[in-house]
Amino acid sequence: MNNLFVFLFALLVVTACTSKKEEATETAAQERAEMDAYHLVMAEAFHPFKDSANLEPVKAQAAELAKAAEAWVNAPLPEKVNNDDVKAKLAELKTNSDALAQLVATGTQEEIGAALTSLHDQFHALQEAWYGGEGHHQHDH
Repeated sequence: MNNLFVFLFALLVVTACTSKKEEATETAAQERAEMDAYHLVMAEAFHPFKDSANLEPVKAQAAELAKAAEAWVNAPLPEKVNNDDVKAKLAELKTNSDALAQLVATGTQEEIGAALTSLHDQFHALQEAWYGGEGHHQHDH
């Protein structure tokens, strides 16, 4: 009987811990959903430019990038980044994403490339703030 009690207690502890880990993972994914959505569009726009000076993807994706920035700036912020610094960086990212969407129609190759590179750097600064420099996945761009 005593072994059964120990087994059931251990099972209860493992189940409770697993549920909490799953909830924490799900909450973290929800907290970064808009950032991840922006990152996906940014990657589609930026990498062809970085790799081969191809601006066609950014021209095609600029409106979507602005839309993703708007969704991110309007989303509730997780407690750890709900501060004036992150809010200001998000507002600047939205403003500059909107400006890039306008620029792709009339700007020169150099202007569009410079604006895209600057926006990419702003995104990564926000991503670092989000992850708190905790050794989050870094990639070479």
